[in-house]
Amino acid sequence: MNKIGILTSGGDAPGMNAGIRAITRTAINNGLEVYGIKRGYQGLIAGDISPLKTTDVSNIIQRGGTILKTARSEAFRTTAGRATAFEQVKKHGIEGLVLIGGDGTFRGATLFSEEHNIPVLGIPGTIDNDINGTDFTIGFDTALKTAVDAIDKVRDTAEAHDRIFLIEVMGRDAGHLALFSGISCGAEHIFIPELKEDMDQIIQDISNNRARKKMTNIIIVAEGDEFGGANKLDEYLNEKIPELDTRVTILGHIQRGGTPTPNDRILASRLGYHAVIELLAGRSQEMLGIKNNQVHYTPFAQCNRHDDDIAKDWREMAVVLSK
Repeated sequence: MNKIGILTSGGDAPGMNAGIRAITRTAINNGLEVYGIKRGYQGLIAGDISPLKTTDVSNIIQRGGTILKTARSEAFRTTAGRATAFEQVKKHGIEGLVLIGGDGTFRGATLFSEEHNIPVLGIPGTIDNDINGTDFTIGFDTALKTAVDAIDKVRDTAEAHDRIFLIEVMGRDAGHLALFSGISCGAEHIFIPELKEDMDQIIQDISNNRARKKMTNIIIVAEGDEFGGANKLDEYLNEKIPELDTRVTILGHIQRGGTPTPNDRILASRLGYHAVIELLAGRSQEMLGIKNNQVHYTPFAQCNRHDDDIAKDWREMAVVLSK
């Protein structure tokens, strides 16, 4: 193998640039030429591909987003689109790919590798932390810190006005970001897709808090919760307790940006380094992750969706600590 390509796909995540840097420098150190593919699979189809040198990845480890940019690609979902992408791979002499992205990225990689017999390895880059095969994904730690910083600020104004704040965090249909931020901020209630809440008990808890003059409550809501987000939950609570003084804050895409934390930089660097080493060793159609602080390899077919529910003890702890 003499040439490899790198692309980032799906939603951006802080730490992707650290991964690009690690892959590029490890590959060059092993005598490989490296090509950066812009805008994910869409750029692969369009041939938006250019060489990467060591200097091209200087001073990017601290930057959020991705210097290679990212995009969704409907064309890559088709056989014809993937065939066009492979023509570009052949044109540039690329013999292997390292992809940074989420479950959709890995589904596309599986088809592409099987149809065109090209080695492909993946690195999990998503703030949602919803991929089976790794304890944490690149970007989750940074998004968590961003959410916690914002929630702490909201609590200040919540206490000043004796209000209940419902704060919606991202995470798609996974509750990791909501659970971890809720525990970190001492939230009174946390709504996640993995757990169906006893709403009668929630209403009773809020009423009891009001009776003992605890007027301030922070409620964290995962965007994929059963209610369909914080606004819907706010409507429900105000129907049940009309005298509530509530406000909704949706953190939104602020959670995707910003300077990656040291944890995300180290995770991305470690996985990027090992991805090149393992690509040269002949691995393909696997995602690299970290489990129990060891590099772990999971076939794409097993990591496309998050198979592990949030551990029961995490949920129980969150309930106990909120009382």
